[in-house]
Amino acid sequence: MIEIIDVHKTFGSNYVLRGINLTINSGDSAAIIGRSGCGKSVLLKHIVGLLTPDSGIVKVDNEIIGGSNEKDLYKIRRKFGFLFQGAALFDSMTVFENVSLPLVENNFGYSKSEIDNAVIEKLELVGLPNTQNLKPAELSGGMKKRVGLARALITNPQYILYDEPTTGLDPVMSDAIDDLIKELNEKLNVTSIIVTHDMFSVKNTAEKIFMMHEGKIYYTGTPQEIIDSEDPIIKKFIQRTGF
Repeated sequence: MIEIIDVHKTFGSNYVLRGINLTINSGDSAAIIGRSGCGKSVLLKHIVGLLTPDSGIVKVDNEIIGGSNEKDLYKIRRKFGFLFQGAALFDSMTVFENVSLPLVENNFGYSKSEIDNAVIEKLELVGLPNTQNLKPAELSGGMKKRVGLARALITNPQYILYDEPTTGLDPVMSDAIDDLIKELNEKLNVTSIIVTHDMFSVKNTAEKIFMMHEGKIYYTGTPQEIIDSEDPIIKKFIQRTGF
């Protein structure tokens, strides 16, 4: 379970988070939506401890992240897999090297054969068998996202965070990524948190939505409740997404 309690965050004079409160239960598939610049990605970074709130509390499985020492914070972060917005692959590395990086760099204690098997397993899981020797330059945008997702899964996390998973993809590939997110959530029994402004993706992947507006959680509901809402701020956001 992830609990965010009255979290505030400023960057200089820019007041980004203005008292965020939300709870994501284990096994949920939740989306955090809102217009660009509303603080979605900043909130995501607080959840994994990359940012510390000016005030308020972030708890993961009843452990307060801001109150953790470096060793405890590292243990908490190992519960997370993170799919970055642009996949964030290293161009000089092969697919195998990119996917295995968390195991190699964070001393999970895997043997070479165990790492080899884990990479092959995760690439097959995201629909990319026999691609481990390719370089990112040889991959399409959708394939890069899948490799990034394989890397997020390599440590068998309890929580997977998706930062704009369909950005830059054509509609067909966006649908394929959405289907994969939904399939993995059901197959692996993980907790998924999707940060996006893509309402088509939200409707396909999320069971619960938290809408951010002016640094707060403005509305919580199901995708259909958001879509059917007569609230003028929500309707304006829906119209801007082209949904």
